[in-house]
Amino acid sequence: MTSPSLAERLDGLLFFPVTAFGPDGGLDLDAFRAHVRAGVDAGAAAVFACCGTGEFHALSPAEFGACVAAAVEETAGRVPVVAGAGYGTALALEYAGIAERAGADGLLAMPPYLVVPDQEGLLRHYRALAAGTALDVIVYQRDNAVFAPATVVELARVPNIIGLKDGHGDLDLMQRIISAVRTELPGDGFLYFNGLPTAELTGLAYRGLGVTLYSSAVYAFSPEIALAFHRALTTGDDATVDRLIDGFYRPLVNLRNQGRGYAVSLVKAAVRLRGLDVGEVRPPLSEPAPAHVKELAELIEHGLTLLGER
Repeated sequence: MTSPSLAERLDGLLFFPVTAFGPDGGLDLDAFRAHVRAGVDAGAAAVFACCGTGEFHALSPAEFGACVAAAVEETAGRVPVVAGAGYGTALALEYAGIAERAGADGLLAMPPYLVVPDQEGLLRHYRALAAGTALDVIVYQRDNAVFAPATVVELARVPNIIGLKDGHGDLDLMQRIISAVRTELPGDGFLYFNGLPTAELTGLAYRGLGVTLYSSAVYAFSPEIALAFHRALTTGDDATVDRLIDGFYRPLVNLRNQGRGYAVSLVKAAVRLRGLDVGEVRPPLSEPAPAHVKELAELIEHGLTLLGER
């Protein structure tokens, strides 16, 4: 019997752990291991290590490798581990190699650094990355890597490019992408992920397109809330979905929009509020304002109250 492919294993709530740093700013692997272990024990379907929420941009190659290896060890094959890879093609390939040697099951390919390439340049970049690794690759659409439907069709033709994570949020474009791939490559099984910050807020809209997989930043600090929402969304429990959107997720997004970098720094602050000291974010990000952390603590408590957890 052959082992299930990465695409077959990505079914459920996707966990993007933060990367833990100690008081001196260095990597705290013990805290990171505890964070990963708790997330998997709570029911995560996959661990996406050292990606956006995990401050990929702030890690050295050695730190990146250490974190990916730790995530692989802590999951012990229970769920797949997907690692970030980014920057220009040469560095993306270097990070892919590190992730592969650390035992990762796949890559989340971040947008290229700084430049705004055309569609042909994007194709060349991701084809080169996929050709240079034995790992399966999920391409992350956002910022300077936004794809025309025909480009995604070509990406989907690459055997080990298995999916597209959308952090751009243009539902019209996503519908055209999905339709084009379905038409040109019927039965291909190409995967789509809602990768917007606080993806739960747009979960209903993406499900209307047939996109059911999403990354949950909330899972990093409150698996209880994230799993309850995911369960309600997948079972059609509209009352619970509405209650959590109105009472927790919409206020959380409003708070997230109060500061730059809050999509990462608020999550890390929330992990600390729930009892695990994962340190502060590294520059160029900065910590949330104290008043916002206080509001965040109250919001988490209210979210748990909505579940009857308080």
